[in-house]
Parts: sequence; C-alpha cells; structure tokens
Amino acid sequence: MPETHGARVTPRGPAGLPLRRRWIAAGLAVLVAGAAAVGVLLADAATPNRTAFVARPQTGAPSQPATPSQPATPSPTGPTVSFAAVGDIIMGATPKLPPNGGRTFFDDVKPELTGDVVMGNLETPLTADTTSTKCGPTPTPTEPGAAPSATPSSKAADRCFAFRVPPSYAKWIREAGFTVVNIANNHMRDHGAKGLRDTRAALAAHGVQHTGAAGQITMLAVGGARVAVLGFAPYSWTQSVVDIPAAAALVRRAAAGADLVVVNMHAGAEGADKTHVRPGTEMFLGENRGDPVAFAHAVVDAGADLVVGHSPHVMRGMEWYQDRLIAYSMGNFAGYRVLSGAGPLGIGGILKVTLRADGSWVRGSLVPTRMANGGLPTLDPQRRAVALVDGLSSQDLGAAACRITPTGELQPPPR
Repeated sequence: MPETHGARVTPRGPAGLPLRRRWIAAGLAVLVAGAAAVGVLLADAATPNRTAFVARPQTGAPSQPATPSQPATPSPTGPTVSFAAVGDIIMGATPKLPPNGGRTFFDDVKPELTGDVVMGNLETPLTADTTSTKCGPTPTPTEPGAAPSATPSSKAADRCFAFRVPPSYAKWIREAGFTVVNIANNHMRDHGAKGLRDTRAALAAHGVQHTGAAGQITMLAVGGARVAVLGFAPYSWTQSVVDIPAAAALVRRAAAGADLVVVNMHAGAEGADKTHVRPGTEMFLGENRGDPVAFAHAVVDAGADLVVGHSPHVMRGMEWYQDRLIAYSMGNFAGYRVLSGAGPLGIGGILKVTLRADGSWVRGSLVPTRMANGGLPTLDPQRRAVALVDGLSSQDLGAAACRITPTGELQPPPR
C-alpha cells in the first residue's frame, strides 16, 4: 500500500490549465460536496501562484482526515510519466572514435534506456568542424584514461580537452532511446558557435530534442501530459545555474504551462574527491560552478518535480526535498578514451523514475553502470553505484536522504 507523503506548495502561473490543475480541481469538487468549508484552496486563475496539495504514494494506512495542520488531499489520479536519466556522455574525440562508427556504442545499456522521457548530459559536440576555439585548429586528443576529469588545462597544449564526433552520431543517440539531451555544459562549445549549431541541427535531424540555452523551455507531449525539460549551467550562453532567482523564474514560467517540470543542473566541482554534497558555492579551476544545494531547493520551490545533476564526473547522493527527488550528480555514463574510469570516476547509473502527471511519486530505481573498454557505457555486474549512492545520501543528507535498497529501489525517508 502507498504511504502518504504530505503536501507541498507548487507555484503555477495563470497560463493554461495543465492536467495537474484539472485533476486537483476535480478532486476538490468531490471533497467539498456537502462541506463548504474544506481546508483546500485553489487560487483564482488570475493569481500568479496557486496552492496545490499533492499526495504521495501510500505504503501504510490511508491518509487521515483533514486537520488544521494537515489538510485532506485528493487521491492522485491520471496518467503516469516514466523517466530515465544518465550523467555525462562523451562519445569520443575525433580522430579517436569508438568501434563500428559508434553504431554499437550504447548496445550494452540500451535495454535499460527506456521511458517516456530518456535524457542525458551530452558533452560531445556533433560537428565536422576541425577548428576548436578552445585548443586551436589541431588539438591533440588525450590518451585513454589520461584525464582525471574532462576539464581543459592551460598548462599543456596536449591536455586541452576539445571533443567532437561526427554529426551522424546523433542517429546512435536516438536509436539508443534518448528523447532529449542537455547541452548546457562546459564542452558543448568546444568548437565554438558553429559546433553548437551543428549539434542542434544533427539532433533535430534525428528526432532528439535538446535543452539548456538561455531562456529555453523544451516541451514534450507524453500521452495526456505535458513535460517541460530545462537545463542550467554556469556559462553565458546557457540558462545560468549561478543566477538562482532567474532560474526560479524560468521554472515558474515552465510550470505554468506544464504538468511536470524536470531540471538538469550542470553544477559542482569535478574530480574523484568531489563525491560529497556540501552547502555553499563550489569552485573549480577558478570557475564558479554554482551552489548545487541552494539551486536545487530553489527550483523545486518554484515548481520542479525532478532535478538531475551532472558535472562532477562522480556520483553524489540523492535527496528528498518537498516530496521531490534531487539526484545531485549521476556521474560518468560514457567517456570514450577521454575520461578516466578509475575508482568513483568509472561508476555511473541510470536513474529511472515514474511520476504521476500531478507530480506525485509512483516508483524509482537506480540501475548501476560502469565505463569499460576505453569508456563505453556498460551495465555493472558488481552494482557499485547502489552502495555508493546509498552511503553518500545517508552521510551527506541525513534525514532527507533517499534510501536505495540492494535491488536498487529508491525509497522516500520515513515520515
């Protein structure tokens, strides 16, 4: 039996009538029949914010009758939306490309890349352009496993990390199951504005949506639900992860016209020693990489239903905040001949989450992966991500930690 996890205030704007609003209104109509003074309010459509009480799935006794401190909540109804999300994806650095022209790149993990929305952080520009604005016209690719992270170094030209793979690789991304990718990150402009344009065009040609530009809200239709996907990073051409008020405003705008809002945050310092979630701003090589905790909490307060992080190149803990899941970093999913697979750098996972279109939780799991054979994504028979993320969640997030069972099931903290 589901367990009720209490209500939260979900700001939504006046524009449109997402399914979530229609279902809540229908539930309220039933609750208020014969009782005019029920303590559940739905603000007038002209009001920018509204109050919505969102029920969580129940695993124990049914929810109790309304009291002054716990208003009654209608039973969640309506369709569900399934998500699969991974961390950093680097498919190679021309001329060092994966076998079979990339066709078999995702073969080992493809059976798990399933869902209504399948997303990842694409850090490989899809372009044939040979000029890198970062490294010059002929960058020297790194050797396999040489890089402790995917960050360029100013100390040696042969450690300038500028990635690109052929635009045709967008086909393998789509055939693997990805429906939308985040391109707000520190490698998507390795080949400048042209490389970014080429990437967008290649993705569009193969039916893969993208998100992450300044002001961009990517809308997906999933059955009867509308899903908004947004991406944030600390760069001028992206929607800023550093400017939290602007980020919250964009999420509120997305939530006004969507039933579910998913946020990708490219935030946090990089490296094998950066597995822990800590409050405060994180810096890396002199660059402000944002405050992941403050950012994630702010966007959930603004209406996000799921937050997925990447950038540190290692997995981090998962938190329940306002009855919403925050995965602070999904680690390295793939990094063919450019990312080290040593220790925690080689551990990744596929986050699988199912939500109702009103935002309430149905189920979730973590499928452990690892990088192998030079950085290809593979399923991990040792299932290291499960113990790693469960331990980090408990250490760093205390009572708000998402617990992960040995089978990979995600469990909300006890009420």
